[in-house]
Amino acid sequence: MVDIIIGEVQPVGTPVNKPTSSATMLEAEILDIRQPRKTISGPSGKERRKQFRQDPHNGRVLTILIPNGMHLPKDLDVRKYKIMLRFMKK
Repeated sequence: MVDIIIGEVQPVGTPVNKPTSSATMLEAEILDIRQPRKTISGPSGKERRKQFRQDPHNGRVLTILIPNGMHLPKDLDVRKYKIMLRFMKK
């Protein structure tokens, strides 16, 4: 009897965590949901933050956790990527 295997054979040994492609869906856990930031004036009436950032008034800020950081792109940066979210009920 002969086994014929078409395709890729799984490597022998422990699996290696490889990062996935940039177009892959990841599962995340929502840790916190809060209202957008408001302007914060210091004693002199100027903005206290180092970088001024105006959040939309109807926006929400989500803090999420990606359980396996190996699935994130190695060059992850705010200027290089945008995130598309899809919500599913548990």
